[in-house]
Amino acid sequence: MRAKSFLVGLATLLAAVLSPAPPAAAQHAGHGAEARAADGSAGGLGAIHFATRAAPAAQAEFTRGVLLLHNFHYPEAIAAFKRARQLDPGDAMSAAFEAFAHTHPVWNQQDTAQARAALRSLAPTPEARARMARTPRERAWLDAVETLYAGDLPKAVRDTAFHRALARLHADDPADPEAASFYALSLLGLNQGEREPRAYAMAEAVADTILRAHPRHPGALHYLIHAVDDPASATRGIDAARVYGETVPAAGHAQHMTSHIFIALGRWDDVVAANLRAHRAQAPEQYALGHGTHWLAYGLLQQGKVREARGWLDSMLIYQTALADGTRRAARGRADADAHAVLMTAAHVMNTDAWDSPLARMRFDTTHLRAVGVRTLADFLVGYAAARRAARAADATPGSRDADRLLADSMLARIGERIAQAQAGGARAVPLGEARAMEQMLRAERFGWANQPDSAVALLRAAAAQLEALPFAFGPPGTAMPPRERAAELLLATGRPAEALAELEALERTAPGRPRARLHRARALLALNRRDEAVQEYRELAAVWSGADVGFPGLEEARLGAAVR
Repeated sequence: MRAKSFLVGLATLLAAVLSPAPPAAAQHAGHGAEARAADGSAGGLGAIHFATRAAPAAQAEFTRGVLLLHNFHYPEAIAAFKRARQLDPGDAMSAAFEAFAHTHPVWNQQDTAQARAALRSLAPTPEARARMARTPRERAWLDAVETLYAGDLPKAVRDTAFHRALARLHADDPADPEAASFYALSLLGLNQGEREPRAYAMAEAVADTILRAHPRHPGALHYLIHAVDDPASATRGIDAARVYGETVPAAGHAQHMTSHIFIALGRWDDVVAANLRAHRAQAPEQYALGHGTHWLAYGLLQQGKVREARGWLDSMLIYQTALADGTRRAARGRADADAHAVLMTAAHVMNTDAWDSPLARMRFDTTHLRAVGVRTLADFLVGYAAARRAARAADATPGSRDADRLLADSMLARIGERIAQAQAGGARAVPLGEARAMEQMLRAERFGWANQPDSAVALLRAAAAQLEALPFAFGPPGTAMPPRERAAELLLATGRPAEALAELEALERTAPGRPRARLHRARALLALNRRDEAVQEYRELAAVWSGADVGFPGLEEARLGAAVR
């Protein structure tokens, strides 16, 4: 009982420390009309003009709901549309958009039962609901949402039909920024969980057209960022990220969203700053560590601020435990917390070489998680750390070395089983491909303890090719560490700097700016007598690590290299 009380107390303390008071706009965001300005803005959520035939008070709530929808604050958007219905029970638009808010296109999520219930709350049949639309344009919006939830067709078929309905809405009035914005979102929603390059390019073009006429439209800014948040395209999203962050200061997701561009460009100071702003923008009751906290800790690791990153990881582990034992109510769901606990722990261990730490030996219960990538990562972390310990265990006892080898082999077998099950179950390409890459990375480390670096590098290159053939996702590597980075490290250790440099240049196309890769690059350049380039690399690296922990590995080398004249 004392241990449990201590856990609850510590969780409360961390929540207070890590959740500073939100800005005034966020504090008042739920106070109805007082939070809205005459220009259509709503409590720091941006501004739009989306006129309906609803009563004025209901129109204000509807506008607020659409703003929340544009910023992916779905529960709050649903609440706003419900309030609009209370103020004007016959408003078909509020009912339609409440139903629409139960689909999260970019996240490949949809709650058809709740959406259909929202539509039935307006009237029991599509025909009856259509008669409640107050203008032909409102009926077109309602018809589009009806299409999204019609019949028992697969989600992908209904998403495509919805996209076509919004294409017609957009074509009927190309100057309507709301029709255009949600048309762009419907294009992103064709991904079914994985980036679809042609649809994303079309979404970018639509969003860009909106922004030429409405430079601060929150939906267009948001959807353009999603369309270009891969390293090859992210430079085209820098202006949108800057403006979106300024335009929507009270939306935590919007503040985090800017970091989709920054992480794709390796701009670590911006990644950290964006996710700190996102955390501050959340109201206390929304305190739920997850996606943004993972990226925040990952950015801090790249800055060499390991202790600060560990603080955020510890807060996640405490939060996860509190959800698991029922001492805290789930704000975003236990599965979300469990998944991010795995992601953050793996990132911490594998970006700090903490192979001997308790974190590297943690066993996560992933039986209730559906994501094969995260379940595999939990096994991969344990097995990979054991393999790294076994490979460097010249000073270890034979017993401990053998135990680590057995542990690595057992995790490798489990990963193989997971891949076979996921493949039989029709898993999506990205998580399945990441799982296969992790299997190859772990096999590579087994060659490490056998002193066969060429075989290890061959497997790491194969893992990299496996990942690079997949649709690009976004954010930190799904394998916690890129295989090409490890291949470069091994190549340097065996006196092959030119090959190491080639691996690092290839890595820049998928995971740019990783400081550990840059440290390897500086060393490779020195070994190749490209002194001026090496010094420049060290100088830039020293700037990235300007606030790094004292004694951070590589920091002194970077500073010495940067000081060379």
